[in-house]
Amino acid sequence: MDDIKEIVKYTKKLKLLYVEDNKDARESTYLILQDFFENITTAIDGEDGRDKFLSNNTSNIDEPFDFIITDINMPKMDGFEMIKDIRKYKKDIPILVISSYSESDYFISSIKLDVEGYLLKPIDIIQFVGVLRRAIQKLKLIDDAKTNLHFLKQYQEATDHNSIVSKTNKNGIITYVNDDFCKISEYTKGELIGKNHNIVRHPDNTDSLFKNMWNTINKEKQVWKGLIRNRSKSGKNYYVKTTINPILDQNNNIVEYIALRDDVTDIMNPKKQLEDLVDSLSDIVAVMFKIEHFEDIEKFYGQKIVHKIEDKFSNVLIEKMPKDCLFETVFPLGYGKYVFAKKLDCELISIDKVIQNLKEFQEVVNHTKIEVENIDYHVSVILSLSYGDNVLENINYGMKELQETKQDFIIANDLVKKEHEKAQKNIETISLIKKAIDDFKVISYFQPIINNRTLVIDKYESLVRIIDKNDEILVPLQFLDIAKKGKYYTQITSIVLENSFAALYKTTKDISINLSALDIEQKSTRDKIFELINKNSKECSRIVFELLEDESVKNFKTIKIFINHVKNMGVKIAIDDFGAGYSNFERLVEFSPDILKIDGCLIRDIQTDNYSLSVVKSIVTFAKELNIKVIAEYVENKDIFDMLNMLGVDYSQGYYFGKPQPLEKEIF
Repeated sequence: MDDIKEIVKYTKKLKLLYVEDNKDARESTYLILQDFFENITTAIDGEDGRDKFLSNNTSNIDEPFDFIITDINMPKMDGFEMIKDIRKYKKDIPILVISSYSESDYFISSIKLDVEGYLLKPIDIIQFVGVLRRAIQKLKLIDDAKTNLHFLKQYQEATDHNSIVSKTNKNGIITYVNDDFCKISEYTKGELIGKNHNIVRHPDNTDSLFKNMWNTINKEKQVWKGLIRNRSKSGKNYYVKTTINPILDQNNNIVEYIALRDDVTDIMNPKKQLEDLVDSLSDIVAVMFKIEHFEDIEKFYGQKIVHKIEDKFSNVLIEKMPKDCLFETVFPLGYGKYVFAKKLDCELISIDKVIQNLKEFQEVVNHTKIEVENIDYHVSVILSLSYGDNVLENINYGMKELQETKQDFIIANDLVKKEHEKAQKNIETISLIKKAIDDFKVISYFQPIINNRTLVIDKYESLVRIIDKNDEILVPLQFLDIAKKGKYYTQITSIVLENSFAALYKTTKDISINLSALDIEQKSTRDKIFELINKNSKECSRIVFELLEDESVKNFKTIKIFINHVKNMGVKIAIDDFGAGYSNFERLVEFSPDILKIDGCLIRDIQTDNYSLSVVKSIVTFAKELNIKVIAEYVENKDIFDMLNMLGVDYSQGYYFGKPQPLEKEIF
């Protein structure tokens, strides 16, 4: 039944019960099902599905249902409970589970309930057709088996071409296997005949599975159906949907068993298949490919085209893979990611040769054109490779590193170890931050800002510090990014604000406070700022908020409203790190700042780098035209200061004039 027209022709004769509680999913899936089934009855939950099934299948009023497609998670009665009830009345009815969940527990539950297939939403048409094909084949074969037990030879010949077939004697010893059995198991007929099926069964199958199977076929003399995980001669995992028939003589004694199997490996979750493969082998080499800029491609072309690109690209990877790399199966993981994995046999090929071949392969792929619906798409990929232990975790971390560093190839060994070490360090830092907050050891240092014309301190910048358990002073580089990823960043900001406003009463100078987009977007922080401004309204004209460079602005409107609000309350606004980051002149006009702080990397190189010098000149000229004051950071020596002074920079900040320190030391 390879022709889809034949499949549709067959399914059009079947009466379908479709059970789905989600209205949108039900309506969209119904449109797909209409192409395959003429007679469809829908149910809105498991209880409704069970009742409609019983109404049709236990009375003579309507035609009985031939096929069931159901969701799992539903109100009143879930899909599994419904299937159990239905199986009490009709054990053999084909049932297909469609779910949004790929957890193994759901899959195992489906196996136990003898469903025909388990597909993830949204429906992949190719996989769906494959399930229908196998279900129809099984229906036809089982029907034939029931009516033609005495024509076993003809039945065997028919099934040999459509299924993976084996026969055993009544003690379970293999007496016959067909060519498809040998092909998938990688054993010869000579290696299989005379053995039992333990030769191919994966050790992860449960004892209860086979206990149930033998009880059904041997004691009850009934047909057993289920899904079995097997392992080939080379160690590959494969999954077979299995039907075992006890063959009886005229006295109802078991003569032998015949087993028909369908290879369902392709409809298994590829990620699960990959994990099973890696778990079953040692000395693994794995390589992950990712289509570059996949997210942009998906937005531009849409999901329909992208799925076709992904499917064609899977074939490209297999076709163009160097033969001596010995990779055979590609695991498409979605979102433009694909993985190859296999046992590394250094006697056949060295890892250095594999790496060389993969780099050459990457070049070939990057010059490949994929044609989809009159669109010529030129693919480029980035590649992460790992061998030895923890290969799957390593290649995933490697892919993240490639995207961060803008590289295209990485050997990702030991990245798991490094990430675990980093995670442990993060945990220690979070613990340190929490203790510092609890022990009032989040403090503020203040660095002087000098008026270039008078050489007098006009302002102080408030800079956060943490005192650790050894009374060492930690700078923001050592803890602030970690705090942002945890739950303590807002508390640190609140403490810094309190410290900074308190400093107004220890000096007559201005106090500059750094604020990020994250600070301003946080309502509790905005409320804290407005509370402090109102409480210190007589001094707030000496407060300067320095807006830090940040590409992760989520709500620009909120930031703009905040700036206008605090400026109306007398606070001044400065743009920090201007000239080398995210800020642009259009944004500058919208913020209407009072001060620009030139990015320190420009100041640091101003004596030796003409580009830095030109940028600083441009910023100063632009600022003077708009009557905006300019501060230069990282002023480390007299030569830099003299050059800045000559260019017309208004203020200087840096170690040449003073390091950050507690404000009490500056005043008293």
